[in-house]
Amino acid sequence: MGTEAHLAELTEKHSALEAEIETEMERPLADTLKLTELKREKLQVKEELTRLQDDNEQVA
Repeated sequence: MGTEAHLAELTEKHSALEAEIETEMERPLADTLKLTELKREKLQVKEELTRLQDDNEQVA
């Protein structure tokens, strides 16, 4: 998979996680454990995106 395709996939996953977090937070009794896990996963995806973008800029 090319870098651009991987960046697009990670961006899509980040957006999907954001939507899932928002949906969970709208629930009257949001599952705090689930929210914590989703936020942790979203952060990992964001860190990977940032790393790939930085690597991509250094190569260009």
